[in-house]
Amino acid sequence: MAKLTKTFIDKVEAPAEGYAIHWDDKLSGYGLRVTANGVRSFVAQGRVNGKAIITTIGRYGLFTEDAARKKAQKVLQDMREGIDPRAVNKAEAAMKVSLSDTLEAYVGRPGKLKDSTAREYRRHVEKTFAKWASLPIASITRDMVQDRHAALVKGGLEGKKAAPASANAAFVTLRILIRFAMDEYRQADGTPLIRDNPVDALKHHWAKLGTRTERYVERRKIGEVWNKLHAMRGEVQGYEALASVDLTIFALLTGARRDEMATLLWANVNIDDDDASNCWWRITDRKRGEDLQMPLSSQAVALLKSRPRLKREDGTESPFVFPSWGRTGRIMDARAPMEAISAIVGKRLSLHDCRRSFTNYAMRECRIGKFETDLMTGHAPSSDDITARAYLDLANLEWLHKEVQQVGDWIDQQGRLARAKANGENVVQLRA
Repeated sequence: MAKLTKTFIDKVEAPAEGYAIHWDDKLSGYGLRVTANGVRSFVAQGRVNGKAIITTIGRYGLFTEDAARKKAQKVLQDMREGIDPRAVNKAEAAMKVSLSDTLEAYVGRPGKLKDSTAREYRRHVEKTFAKWASLPIASITRDMVQDRHAALVKGGLEGKKAAPASANAAFVTLRILIRFAMDEYRQADGTPLIRDNPVDALKHHWAKLGTRTERYVERRKIGEVWNKLHAMRGEVQGYEALASVDLTIFALLTGARRDEMATLLWANVNIDDDDASNCWWRITDRKRGEDLQMPLSSQAVALLKSRPRLKREDGTESPFVFPSWGRTGRIMDARAPMEAISAIVGKRLSLHDCRRSFTNYAMRECRIGKFETDLMTGHAPSSDDITARAYLDLANLEWLHKEVQQVGDWIDQQGRLARAKANGENVVQLRA
């Protein structure tokens, strides 16, 4: 034993290997650990519920001897009262875990999330909650949640346009991350770091979006929408603007999910000029399930054949069908064309509503069965459909080319009818 003073600490020699602990001769359980490479740290040793525990107070230099001695006295007293200092240290570290730290811990779990889902969560934290990202997640309050949600609903990220759907989606992500933190991080006594999820403050205040089944381009408007999108193709400037318009057209023709289309690579597109039924695209970024080979209508083929290839700064071509100059290398949204569509139909729609539109055209206008429509939009058969799940090739949907073409032809027809009416021609559509 020795009296731990600054002089002693400065002069004490390092052991040849491992470490040595020099215990203070006055405060029992308080010591100095010296490693073979000369690192000096203060430690405290005691018993908690009969079990011997040694914990690090801190490194010499970050702690003076006097400050370390005072902290050791408190730690040793806590031990005598049954408090494990390691749990306290863990709880103190948990209190400092930020929203950004929680995001990384959540999306970083191997095999738990799709890349597209992880990107969506990152986007919400980095953009919607940018000012909260570095804050301890435990410091986010119900009032903060309500105020931020209300601001987003009213003015969106830039404070200019209402964005109720985006507001709801962002706070669903926040709710998930906080729920993860509630399970992952604990206080010293083992109780959750966060007892109540502050996003629950929105329980009765989520933005109203209207009935989901009503959010599509109705048949009387699709012709005008179709013509507007094709007019925009000749008006917009730049690769990204054109890509967003074409992405929207492709959505109406396929009923696909946004990320399935946005991540589409040219390597996953096949166009056969001699066999229309051999024109297809492969979905590799599915929400659920294995890759799918989906048929392409002649309208979709024409769109893809007209797509310009993006030359990157290094001289190579972008592998994406719908590219951008952004970090991801591909388009992320279709804001401008969707705003144009919303203006025509008189209600705010998102790119996902093109998927609903496709479903309505397939089933209501083209009288395509639900089973076929489900497959055309990437939905798996129900679990009780043994025949489809066990015997039917659901990876290659070439056999649904006729149905996909039927929807494309119907949309194209609506565009011709709308154009004729706009030119003052006397046109009456005959129902089949």
